Amino acid sequence: MKVLSIQSAVAHGHVGNSAAVFPLQRIGVEVVPVHTVNFSNHTGYGAWRGPLIAPADVAEVLLGVEERGVFPQIDAVLSGYQGGVGIGDVIIDAVRRVKAANPAAVYACDPVMGNAKSGCFVAPEIPVLLRDRVVPVADIITPNQFELGFLTGTEPASIESTLASVDLARAMGPSTVLVTSVERPDREEGTIEMLAVDSAGAWLVTTPHLPFKANGSGDVTAALFTVHYVGTRNAAVALERTASSVFDLIETTYKSGERELQLVESQEYYAHPRMQFSAKQVR
Repeated sequence: MKVLSIQSAVAHGHVGNSAAVFPLQRIGVEVVPVHTVNFSNHTGYGAWRGPLIAPADVAEVLLGVEERGVFPQIDAVLSGYQGGVGIGDVIIDAVRRVKAANPAAVYACDPVMGNAKSGCFVAPEIPVLLRDRVVPVADIITPNQFELGFLTGTEPASIESTLASVDLARAMGPSTVLVTSVERPDREEGTIEMLAVDSAGAWLVTTPHLPFKANGSGDVTAALFTVHYVGTRNAAVALERTASSVFDLIETTYKSGERELQLVESQEYYAHPRMQFSAKQVR
């Protein structure tokens, strides 16, 4: 499998391509990373250095990749945080050209906007861009519950209301939706859930909720789910594998006491998921 991943990159730590590339390589996926920024570290530190790469320069890199004859080999295009409207246009155009070269290719979009605790942390025009232009051309989207609510103009909370919101999102274009954090009021204390929905049904997986927020964990989640789903076309299996690997990554990081994801230290969890969580069909 070959994935074209258009995301940010950092020198220190693991977010964007600096989080997604290695886990995919560790499970045998060839990755073509195209960077949209080249920062010293993620912006959660409050200070960083390095350039935001101009959309025209990102487009030039993509053109060069296309000219090498790579686009017909691409099985999936993956995108995450989008720093401006211009880069959204570049990604949409790249998806179009990849699909023209390989009609079987899929586009997986992680519509990064924010979360329930911090609200939106992107520029005001980005959520609108994602909702109106990017998500409609995606095959797979991986929003958290907050982002799902914005995309659909709803307030998902229960399983039923979250499923209804997912149905609205799927009506926008994507056939497959992974909700990366379902925090329903009636869930078991100390747990968090993920929900995967496609045309075959809907599956929920429950994991312990660790009191720790690791920047980049969503990027790993989107990457692993995409390749597991593309490889199996089975949402339940993709969900179980992803939940297993990501939980062990976050737990390893939490126990280490380090701020940054322990991405390399957790590599066996990508290659050989323990499959300690079972997905329950809810529709």
